[in-house]
Amino acid sequence: MIAKNTVCLWYDGTALEAAEFYAKTFPDSAVTAVHHAPGDYPDGHQGDVLTVEFTVAGIPCVGLNGGPAFKHDEAFSFQIATDDQAETDRLWDAIVGNGGKESACGWCKDKWGLSWQITPRALLEAFTDPDRAAAKRAFDAMMTMGKIDIAKIEAARKG
Repeated sequence: MIAKNTVCLWYDGTALEAAEFYAKTFPDSAVTAVHHAPGDYPDGHQGDVLTVEFTVAGIPCVGLNGGPAFKHDEAFSFQIATDDQAETDRLWDAIVGNGGKESACGWCKDKWGLSWQITPRALLEAFTDPDRAAAKRAFDAMMTMGKIDIAKIEAARKG
């Protein structure tokens, strides 16, 4: 069944490679269909992989091999909530270690240019702490980080 709302991500011929990486990296993710072009198109030929249907952490997506005209940027990102430091490290390291790049405050970019926020639930809890001074200390600590360090966030929260 086709989802009512699907995220369409543009790739330059690498949609299947990206979808397979996401499927093996993120829980509740899978490649569900691969569709080949029925004819030639501006950036491909009949029989080439044109679209790939997949899910990322339960979110339905389609990867479109549309060519080099458009690139991903930080205006769109997946935010993945993690339960502990081990999960945070595993996901961050998988993305960055597969040709991606580190950024700031829990953000990183995969080798296809797609941005990810690897966000521990502990960070979200710290930001919503009713003690606004504790929330600010945690926020200030996060501002100095690339990958989020939960122990440092919790230490800052406690003061």
